[in-house]
Amino acid sequence: MSSFDLSRKRVWVAGHRGMAGAAIARRLEREPCEIVTAARSELDLLRQADVHAWVADQKIDAVFLAAATVGGIMANTTRPAEFLYENLTIETNVIHAAKSAGVKKLLFLGSSCIYPRMAEQPMKEETLLTGALEPTNEWYAIAKIAGIKLCAAYRRQYGCDFVSVMPTNLYGPGDRYDAENGHVVAALIMKIHAARMSNSPTVELWGSGTPKREFLFTEDLADACVFVMKNYSEELFLNVGTGRDMTILELAESIARVAGWKGTLTFDRSKPDGMPRKVMNVSRLRDLGWSAQTPFDEGIRQAYDWYVASVANRAA
Repeated sequence: MSSFDLSRKRVWVAGHRGMAGAAIARRLEREPCEIVTAARSELDLLRQADVHAWVADQKIDAVFLAAATVGGIMANTTRPAEFLYENLTIETNVIHAAKSAGVKKLLFLGSSCIYPRMAEQPMKEETLLTGALEPTNEWYAIAKIAGIKLCAAYRRQYGCDFVSVMPTNLYGPGDRYDAENGHVVAALIMKIHAARMSNSPTVELWGSGTPKREFLFTEDLADACVFVMKNYSEELFLNVGTGRDMTILELAESIARVAGWKGTLTFDRSKPDGMPRKVMNVSRLRDLGWSAQTPFDEGIRQAYDWYVASVANRAA
């Protein structure tokens, strides 16, 4: 197994204010490295010349590329140009700057939405590009596929030690709590907390509630990313998840239990469900020695408590 020592390395977390990037930065505090970050006011990742100059000037040794324009089904549907252009631009700017500046290692975060809509479940890494994408997130998926392939191409042509991981659906502290543009866990936490606070008897879910999804706590993702950075150096990307899934209805019921809301869940079947099932085969990463450790209810409890303390109470 490959080994990359983070000791005394200058490690840039690109996207450190996002949910995934912030978790990676927290996890790196336990490593003997120097964590480097740049606020958007300091460095606009959409500006190629600025990115190249900044990476060279900072003498970066390793990069966790977690920066991205993200959102749920509604955001993907209504802002396709932004999702495609901004994600492609961020990836190409950072990856090429890393190569040009001689960065020793880069880890790119993709997304499980890269897989075909009707992919065999659980989804193996080799399933990539074997079928049509899910229409509700194809713009984001195409950009993430390009990022994976860019890392692979730079390995082949330039010998760069660039690797990719594909996280499943994430949740945890720092999520984007936006009812229309957020991911499903954050959106449901918002809805169910609001129902509890207003004593509302019902909460409406998008779609039928039957699609099955896999969810990964952000702190587990961060631990996996550091593990892969230190222990993996191959062209094939690695799935990162739990290997277990649940229905959207079961997810909502779990959040309701944690929040202490006892109302009724209803369904707006005019809204899209997305892929019928999405769960990843995580055997490659497990065989390397890593697996997720956070029980789902414990992760949801931490995510809910963070939302109440950091978002809901501040807005009240």
